[in-house]
Amino acid sequence: MSSSPQRAATPTGTRRVVVGVSGSIAAYKAPFVVRLLRAAGHEVRVVPTEAALRFIGAPALAAVSGHPVDTGVFDDPAAVEHVAVGEWAELVLIAPASADLLARLAAGRADDLLTATVLTATSPVVVAPAMHTQMWLNAATVENVATLRRRGVTVIEPDSGRLTGADSGVGRFPEPERVVAEALAVLAEAHAEVDAQGTGATTEPDLGRRHVVVSAGGTREPLDPVRFLGNRSSGRLGTLIAAEAARHGAAVTLVAANVEADVLSLLPAGVEVVTVGTALELEAAVRSACGDADAVIMTAAVADFRPAVVSGTKIKKHGVDAPGSSEAGHSTRPAPIELVENPDVLAGLVAQPPRADGGRTLVVGFAAETGDATGDVLAHGAAKARRKGADLLAVNAVGDGVGFGDVDSAVVVLDREGEEVTRVSGSKGHIAEGLVNLIAARLA
Repeated sequence: MSSSPQRAATPTGTRRVVVGVSGSIAAYKAPFVVRLLRAAGHEVRVVPTEAALRFIGAPALAAVSGHPVDTGVFDDPAAVEHVAVGEWAELVLIAPASADLLARLAAGRADDLLTATVLTATSPVVVAPAMHTQMWLNAATVENVATLRRRGVTVIEPDSGRLTGADSGVGRFPEPERVVAEALAVLAEAHAEVDAQGTGATTEPDLGRRHVVVSAGGTREPLDPVRFLGNRSSGRLGTLIAAEAARHGAAVTLVAANVEADVLSLLPAGVEVVTVGTALELEAAVRSACGDADAVIMTAAVADFRPAVVSGTKIKKHGVDAPGSSEAGHSTRPAPIELVENPDVLAGLVAQPPRADGGRTLVVGFAAETGDATGDVLAHGAAKARRKGADLLAVNAVGDGVGFGDVDSAVVVLDREGEEVTRVSGSKGHIAEGLVNLIAARLA
């Protein structure tokens, strides 16, 4: 078997990498591979086999990758994960790959999430075998490796050295640094070939000379100097959308409503950040920033209502005694809080276009829905799309552990008639990338 070619190239930009882990004792080295990929700026999802989890636990793999870990095609049937993960991947790296996994890949099996993902992936596939010398040199393994190479799979030659127990020989898992370097070189080479062919398959729409305004986070409406009415939005998706738009060359203004510093740290240099607190402040800041905007993306969760009166002092839990009351010494409940409606910022941008020069601004809204007895998430989203009139409306489900924070999510993008335009699912970084590509294409 010929050795893998040594390459020096590395891919530019953030890439999406699926790391497969099979049932080899070298599975304990998989976290090192994942860490190196993430340190290089890439997004990683780990797909282990059931046998791999006998050597390393799913919590460890989830922790180093930052994503939940599934192994079977029936773990979440509704998500059709084997297709979704395969389509998501720009590189599939299996490290380590056992003799059994090589045999199943060569046979075209799809009996777990990892092998099914490989069958659906259109990205480069790289495997780093690890096994005992006799298994590596067995005629069946030799033939399986040759079959995979004929199909375009890159097989990294294993190292020679100390194996499990007292044995030594070829079959040792290569050092993680070598595995990652060779895998990323394959990825860079694949992208270079696509660019050279001029197919446009990986060409991203340019946002140069465009001004994009993004709102992110959640507004807070004060009740008194201590308390407020708020929501659970972290602002992560909006911040990632702003970062992605900047990466596409846009001049970006982010109107950030109560977004924590660690989330804002995801922004590249050059993004203008305007901090706000309440819905009224957000409305004013967005309209001001949109005076020359080509697109405004309203991801912020804006409060529908605010207290009619803000107390200048802390509202006491049991109120206070009224002067001269015959019930002196007995506390009273505080008065009910009267709410007034906040302006609908998104609908206002549609009804009164913000550009001072009369130019057109692409208006993109977000609808966080839960579904109820009157309709599901998409039904409510479609009704809102028709009511708001934005050019695009991204609908996503939210709730306990869903939608908020650094978790995988899914959005359905609708047009102003409530008709589906596209769907994007996965990490919030992946969703941001898909939405910005769509918006850039619309502007082009």
